[in-house]
Amino acid sequence: MNIGIIGLGLMGGSLGLALKKFPNKYHIIGYDHNKIHQKEALELNLVDEISTDFEVIKKWCSVIILTIPVDAIITTIEKLKDINSSSTIIDFGSSKSKISKSIPKDIRALVVTAHPMTGTEKFGPTAAIDDLYRDKIMVVCDNQKSGKRQNDIANEIFNDIKAKVVFMGADEHDRHAAFISHMPHAVSFALANSVMKQEDSTNIVALAGGGFKSMSRIAKSSPNMWEDIFRQNRENLLESIEVFNREMMLCKQMIEDKDWDALHQWMLEANSLHDIL
Repeated sequence: MNIGIIGLGLMGGSLGLALKKFPNKYHIIGYDHNKIHQKEALELNLVDEISTDFEVIKKWCSVIILTIPVDAIITTIEKLKDINSSSTIIDFGSSKSKISKSIPKDIRALVVTAHPMTGTEKFGPTAAIDDLYRDKIMVVCDNQKSGKRQNDIANEIFNDIKAKVVFMGADEHDRHAAFISHMPHAVSFALANSVMKQEDSTNIVALAGGGFKSMSRIAKSSPNMWEDIFRQNRENLLESIEVFNREMMLCKQMIEDKDWDALHQWMLEANSLHDIL
């Protein structure tokens, strides 16, 4: 099976590494506009070969997986309108509703919209990890709009990379993702900026402990990718930020009022999150 991976950064590179564990089953053809990424992907053995011609990917790959920013996914799927009717297209976008609704009707059955709930703050081919998807949730959205063949092929690939598949609607996914993933990234960016604007680098290095490093880690994520995600999931993100701000203002008010008992109870309620996780 020829698989074309469009985008050879963390997600695409890690996918290539995971699928190359099945050399007799998959042949991986990589595609990326970035010439440095092309070179690194070959050097790191993330793919079997590189194509610089998108038409070659369309012609020779029965499965095309889009591991590129969410706005680029929409643009790229539009370029696949004339693809063979037996093909399977899988997107790995972090927001799903806008992508799902933008897919041309003529090829809607060929597309499986998925979101792997995994990643790191690093990006580019050198960030690739061979077990990035192992035991991680793979959310498949609006699967009833995809053909049986396409769903079966996607599920087989997800099984091979050891991901755990769950199903939900695209709108439902985006609201949940805003709270679980997108808003925490906004908070991390805000935390990093608030500290950088108050403290010099010497103090940050001297005083930053594990808590600050953990909370600010994802502020190192790609601005290009996250700007697109914030744009596509704008309404849900705004709602999640508003809810977060209310909790911050509640904390601020309890501290101002010296209401330590209420503050203690508020912290205990937050502790219960780890009973779920």
